[in-house]
Amino acid sequence: MLNSGRVSGAELNTIADDTPARARSRLERKYEALWSEYGDGLVRLASSYESVCDAREDLLQEIRLALWKALPTFRGDCSLRTFVYRVAHNRGLTHVWRRKTQTQSSAELPDADDPRPSPEATVIQTADHSSLMDAIRKLPINYRQVITMTLEELPQSEIAAVLGISENNVAVRLNRARKLLRAYLEGK
Repeated sequence: MLNSGRVSGAELNTIADDTPARARSRLERKYEALWSEYGDGLVRLASSYESVCDAREDLLQEIRLALWKALPTFRGDCSLRTFVYRVAHNRGLTHVWRRKTQTQSSAELPDADDPRPSPEATVIQTADHSSLMDAIRKLPINYRQVITMTLEELPQSEIAAVLGISENNVAVRLNRARKLLRAYLEGK
């Protein structure tokens, strides 16, 4: 391919044509790996923002698209997990704000349970999970974000990086979110 250290025009065109295809292939592999590692957590995150099944699926698709578009801009300034959850939470916030501007109130929307079937042995666990998710959805958005990422086992430093706040602020929000959740779950 190289003749005395020089690349011919035809060889340069081949390299130029080949590079975008390889880059796209690498991006696709990275995207698929991202979904295999974080997909379940992102489904749960979407569920914390949206209780209606169809709207939750729409939000999840918006998150998938946002991650596909944002992945090439990932510079490595933070962990990949922090980047993924930051993109997903931003998309979730946009979804909530957009929903608030719609004329139909959320009270008019039917509440849909998670469509995944569960074995009879986990009925109680499923009921507890539904109660917890309903209580999480009642939290103000800044508390909802912190509690959701905590449940996904993100450390406070990563939560702070995702939300752009201090670790102390994360701890305060988490403490307040837990108190509110306890009150909601106890029926106060």
